[in-house]
Amino acid sequence: MKAHDILELPSMPLAGPSYPAGPFRFVDREYMIISYETDADMLRQFLPEPLVPPARPIVHYEWIKMPDSSGFGSYTETGIVISCSLEGEPVNFVSQMYLDSEAPISAGREIWGFPKKYAHPKLELVNDTLTGTLVYGGQLVAMGTMGYKHERQAGDGASTSAQLAKTQINLKIIPGADGRPEICQLVALNLTEITVKGSWTGPGRLHLVPHVNAPVADLPVSRIVGAQHFIADLTLPYGRTVHDYLR
Repeated sequence: MKAHDILELPSMPLAGPSYPAGPFRFVDREYMIISYETDADMLRQFLPEPLVPPARPIVHYEWIKMPDSSGFGSYTETGIVISCSLEGEPVNFVSQMYLDSEAPISAGREIWGFPKKYAHPKLELVNDTLTGTLVYGGQLVAMGTMGYKHERQAGDGASTSAQLAKTQINLKIIPGADGRPEICQLVALNLTEITVKGSWTGPGRLHLVPHVNAPVADLPVSRIVGAQHFIADLTLPYGRTVHDYLR
């Protein structure tokens, strides 16, 4: 294979790349997000500089079911997102992610620096309760529940669209062949082409179990401040580097 052919490959391995070229389109992407207050000192430990914690320490625990995503197929993920700011702009730092499919794990880590690990999350409707779970290594480490479609959000999806379009920040660390960081960056991205198909609020609860390799409970739940459920189509474009630790 010639050098120019190698440079056209979207990903490794050469024989059967793990994922195609982006951007990536998602249809009927379903979210359940339970937001809560946590310990301010603990939250600061989870935010890499130069990200600045907010005055009110808010964490968003998310479950996302993706039944139709271009290049990735069907999968579910869950994880922790932290409200913060970068140079005065309100942003969300993606702190932990757990999902059940290899292609989006590889692409997420290699392209945008999403902190993805393999596990078994699930988001399902059980009678009158929207229920999210996370099993890591055979152990239940997270469970969230929400009343199903108790109240439709006002604004015809505008507030949900703005929430989805908010800048996301990832810490991308990729070592070189010598084991030292060859890439060490904060990467920003903004979802585009957003169409909200439904958005609801309701009562929610969240239970987190301490686990050394899935430390979702390290940011303890002090008080639930809200729960959201919405369904949307959207596009995940490529990102941009906003801070380089090696320069």
